[in-house]
Amino acid sequence: MRVIVFVKATEDSEKGFLPTTEAMEAMGRFNDELRNAGIMLVADGLKPSSQGKRIAFDGPGRTVIDGPFAETKEQLLGFYVVDCASLDEAIGFARELGHGETGALEIRPLRHFETGSRAT
Repeated sequence: MRVIVFVKATEDSEKGFLPTTEAMEAMGRFNDELRNAGIMLVADGLKPSSQGKRIAFDGPGRTVIDGPFAETKEQLLGFYVVDCASLDEAIGFARELGHGETGALEIRPLRHFETGSRAT
């Protein structure tokens, strides 16, 4: 089962503050463990929403909106895509994230669509 784990932004991350050196090193070790175990498919961090754009759809119309975006608790700081045996296993993996930091995660199973002859 492939799931995506969204790492929610914090007020500090939206201000561009990076985690402590110790937290970054712990995250690196944890990511290495996940890679070595064959669980992590991809992971990355996101820059603050002030450096992003949104595109709003209104029928055929499109509006580009500059960041920053309101409601920090709704912003994303990063993500992991992992391949786990079950949602419970994904929860167990996600409980290990954070490395002493304060924040929140959201775990969502990925859909599998057929596109041509290749499943995604």
